[in-house]
Amino acid sequence: MASNGSATNRADEETPLLQEENNPPEVPTSTSGDTVTVPTTEQTIIPDEISARRLVLTLGSIYVGVFLGALDSTIIATLSAPISTSFNSLSLLSWLASAYLIANAACQPLSGRLTDIFSRRTGLVVSNVLFCAGNLICGLAKEEWVMITGRVVAGMGGGGLMAISTFVGSDLVPLRKRGLIQGIGNICYGSGAGLGGIFGGWVNDTWGWRYAFLVQVPLIVISGTLVFITVDIPPKKSEKSKLSRVDFLGATSLTITLVLLLLGLNSGGNLVPWTHPLVLVSLPLSLASLAAFIYIEGYIASEPVIPVKLLLNRTVAAACLCNWFCTMVQFIILFYIPIFYQAKGLSTTAAGMRLIPQSIGSSFGSLSCGLIMNATGKYKILSVLYLASFVLGTGLICTLSFSAPAWPGSIYQFLVGNGYGGMLTVTLLAVISAVYHEHQAVVTSATYAFRSTGSTIGVTIGSAVYQNLLLSGLHRRFGGLPGADKEIERIRDSFDELKHLPAGWESGVLQSYEESLRGVYLTGLGIALLGFGVAMGMRENRLSSRLGGRD
Repeated sequence: MASNGSATNRADEETPLLQEENNPPEVPTSTSGDTVTVPTTEQTIIPDEISARRLVLTLGSIYVGVFLGALDSTIIATLSAPISTSFNSLSLLSWLASAYLIANAACQPLSGRLTDIFSRRTGLVVSNVLFCAGNLICGLAKEEWVMITGRVVAGMGGGGLMAISTFVGSDLVPLRKRGLIQGIGNICYGSGAGLGGIFGGWVNDTWGWRYAFLVQVPLIVISGTLVFITVDIPPKKSEKSKLSRVDFLGATSLTITLVLLLLGLNSGGNLVPWTHPLVLVSLPLSLASLAAFIYIEGYIASEPVIPVKLLLNRTVAAACLCNWFCTMVQFIILFYIPIFYQAKGLSTTAAGMRLIPQSIGSSFGSLSCGLIMNATGKYKILSVLYLASFVLGTGLICTLSFSAPAWPGSIYQFLVGNGYGGMLTVTLLAVISAVYHEHQAVVTSATYAFRSTGSTIGVTIGSAVYQNLLLSGLHRRFGGLPGADKEIERIRDSFDELKHLPAGWESGVLQSYEESLRGVYLTGLGIALLGFGVAMGMRENRLSSRLGGRD
């Protein structure tokens, strides 16, 4: 902890921007170096450190929800087709994933400020209720709009479960040990995400797709009950009433910004052409709403959802941008590695299984990174090492070809997962060590906002590169042949067409697929290098071994 006196007005690279709870930050008159202070009328109550047994019970009850939320986010991968078939609606296929993603992304950034005001327990209970209700609605839905509504409600709850679990870890665990706890949480998340597709396919084949949602309901009820009993973290105190402290203008403008942005990006080139009015209207409106949000947070809100001044902090900005770029790459790989293996001739299930090494790598990277930070109290050099693994794995994926053996691809994906898992843990510790204790939840919410938008932008970029390169490659090779246009359209719409190609087409079609997928992976490599570059802007702040930085 920095000592009192004029020397504390500036922070060096080894000093966290933390302070004692009885010394609230002053209203800033300027920003200098890496220090950004934000005015606040709240009093942060730092809880006493709890026993290891109570900590395990508390975090264990929360991680049940994290596991189920991750499971639900990927379960739709194998259920989209049977669900759409049962409703006789192909348009439902895209909305099943998009509705969950948009609701998830819109709610996560709001969780930090709202649970500061109403308490973490309240936020987790509400998130469990929403998540439970969403899955129940999906399991019982008889109409398309009801099904989409269920996915929206489940997405709202799932987003809260993911974000608030991170806040609770920061509340109860000193920074020095925080990486280890985050690593364990990421294992729960990675396990759920890795098993979602497999679980959904098994339940669909055994009982039908509705039970994939319904069997989660009793587990969510158990998780919510445990959370209500075990989580006991006091909210921030203020003389004002709780409702008057809610930044309704900021929350509304941020939600509108994210919903319009993700709606436009998910719809363009997927549900409708990029020139469709839905895209042309939603994207500009999202920028206008973003400008309004920045103005509200900077000049109007007394207790902003995300204090924009925090983003002027060099470490916070670098970590958020690193999350943004790396999540783009992560989702490019998650979506286009299975396409590579399906084009190679594997079934959908077998292609999905090829992602398991990446899930294992992510869990390993996050946990190992946490152990090292717990032992050393340092993270800057780790950011270099883990991001190097991420960039190396992405670069090696660019060398994949249909004629090469399959086993090197598993190693490449492990390297990507290892780097991404380590990056998540490092950047989380970087941002929460770089701000005052009372701002840790809201700045963590900001990282989730960057991840959420990064995932959608990554998929959008990947889709644009893939579709354009594949189309140009096929037309370059077969454009002059009779009936080529219709055959090319069938090839782009279904992998089953690869089994029924006209004579002499197979080699050229596979070459076109290889070229388009390599173009996607090279695009991902370029973005990964951007993520590596911006991460170098993070400073090395001290990771305290006591709650609230009270060394």
